[in-house]
Amino acid sequence: MADLMLDPLLLRNQPADLAARLKDSRGYDLDAAELVLLETERKQIQVRTQELQNLRNTRSKMIGQLKVKGEDTSVVMAEVAAVGDDLKQCEQRLAEVLGRIEAIAAGIPNLPDASVPVGADEAGNRIEHYWHPQHGQRAADAAGAADAPVDLGFAPKDHVELGARHGWLDAETAAKLSGARFTVLRGQLARLHRALAQFMLDLHTGEHGYEETNVPLLVNADALKGTGQLPKFEEDLFQIWSPEDEYIEDDGYGNVVQRIKDWELEYYLIPTSEVPLTNTVREEIVEAERLPIRMTAHSMCFRAEAGSAGRDTRGMIRQHQFEKVELVSIAKPTESDAEHQRMTRCAEVVLEKLGLPYRRMLLCTGDMGFSAQKTYDLEVWLPSQAMYREISSCSNCGDFQARRMQARWRNPETGKPELVHTLNGSGVAVGRALIAVMENYQNEDGSITVPEALRPYMGGAERIA
Repeated sequence: MADLMLDPLLLRNQPADLAARLKDSRGYDLDAAELVLLETERKQIQVRTQELQNLRNTRSKMIGQLKVKGEDTSVVMAEVAAVGDDLKQCEQRLAEVLGRIEAIAAGIPNLPDASVPVGADEAGNRIEHYWHPQHGQRAADAAGAADAPVDLGFAPKDHVELGARHGWLDAETAAKLSGARFTVLRGQLARLHRALAQFMLDLHTGEHGYEETNVPLLVNADALKGTGQLPKFEEDLFQIWSPEDEYIEDDGYGNVVQRIKDWELEYYLIPTSEVPLTNTVREEIVEAERLPIRMTAHSMCFRAEAGSAGRDTRGMIRQHQFEKVELVSIAKPTESDAEHQRMTRCAEVVLEKLGLPYRRMLLCTGDMGFSAQKTYDLEVWLPSQAMYREISSCSNCGDFQARRMQARWRNPETGKPELVHTLNGSGVAVGRALIAVMENYQNEDGSITVPEALRPYMGGAERIA
């Protein structure tokens, strides 16, 4: 059970305690009784398997001894054959039991850190602080901090209406090409979108010390299992099937009737570059001096389930295809908490340099992602909705993903390989950053002021109109 995402000792020795913790923190129902039965059967089968293996080895040696003496071996050979049949059945049943235990374990979410507030859903999240370009950081309980942080002096337009000018944000053409939840960007708006990604990469590689990495957009199932998307979230993924082989049917006279292809699931489109970035250390033992490993990548992201049905269907909030600048860290266990704070701060700096009001949220147990043990969300202010919306999510996964990937580091104090900790965060979502810039920097005439940080990437333009 090397690929269990939680410590296998918890499942083997403390199933009832684990079930209680998961129920209290995650609202997750774990059948502890089934685990106890499976574990009991596993132990019994393994003992029986070892007994049969020893018996077979003993009888096999006896056959050799009888042959040397010229004596009849038929009875002993029959015993060995019978033992072999029993052993095969035991091994088959053991594989079934282990497979069931692993299937249960694969669906269990990570256990939250002790500092994470307990809650059933987003209502249980805790505001850490607010930030405003004029006022800087303010405490969560500061007077007026939750009020609308931006007064444009006129009724704000949403990003769809702003982008409709000159057809720069075109959902109709995208629908003709691909269907719902896709967008075509043109002109200065497309350039602003590109500028945001370039700005983020330059910031994270220059000031923040992340290594720029270009990753594949197609990954295999093992990569997605490693970071926890499979098997639980398979329906959220776009799958790529390829022809494994081709068979030709003819009519008996050499004339082709039809070609039949045997299709094989080969790849998945990445839901985020967290998947390939984190998996770069899969099945590796990293030397201590290399840690922490900090990587960043700008990539397309693809999600088949782009949010709740009927929610945010207008515009670019929830799309099947979007772009993101991702941050990933591979860290020593003793340093992952500090690395988590650092990563979240790196994402905050993006928003501050763009002059976008935001707040930091500490997610509660019921709102965290499957693989996370602690998560901070950054929510940016959208004037058209008069509310904060998520633009970045930074998570410390502890050793949850590392255990599945068998990603380890060599601890110099022990000289032995130990599991690393993995962290990931949006640094930030490019499409949502575009929306936030459009809406917060809009002018009454519908033009958009270009934030100073982006002007070098826009040929010096101060406004797009």
